[in-house]
Amino acid sequence: MDDIVKQALVKWPHVPACYGWLGLDARGNWYMRDEQAQALGPFISGTPQSKGAQVKHEKLVDFIHRNYEPDTQGQWFFQNGPQRVYVELEATPLIWRVQDNFSVQSHTGQAARVLDCLLDEQGRVYLATTIGFGLVHTMDVNQVGNAVEQGLWVPQDVLSADLPTKFAYVTQPQAA
Repeated sequence: MDDIVKQALVKWPHVPACYGWLGLDARGNWYMRDEQAQALGPFISGTPQSKGAQVKHEKLVDFIHRNYEPDTQGQWFFQNGPQRVYVELEATPLIWRVQDNFSVQSHTGQAARVLDCLLDEQGRVYLATTIGFGLVHTMDVNQVGNAVEQGLWVPQDVLSADLPTKFAYVTQPQAA
């Protein structure tokens, strides 16, 4: 977490959390969800209108990445100064990019070591890693196939509905 964010937390410790205003899609893109987008339905509904506006400002995306983490209930948030902005997840809290050498990096830029490879009923590929659980980016599924062919990863079958409980994450955070 950025030092400036830590300082803001000390200065303003009781800022209420924000829900529904930020989403992460299955390709690792961030979306700002204004009131109009929220009124059109949940982020995970899959309708482009309910997703909101994609965040494309590079420095803002980098700031979100550096200050993105889960709470103790598995709800992921972006610590924006003194305010937690809880994130609605289209799929999983992390989106994995697989390199040619089969190293993996999260959408936030963090490197990790693969512990398990999973395959759901729809053919989506997930990785459990040393830093967390996530979906493999659609552009990198071929790399996973190469890793499987080389015997580096052995996919385990899993039901997508079981993933949030099994890996302790919440797709639609709610205020307690």
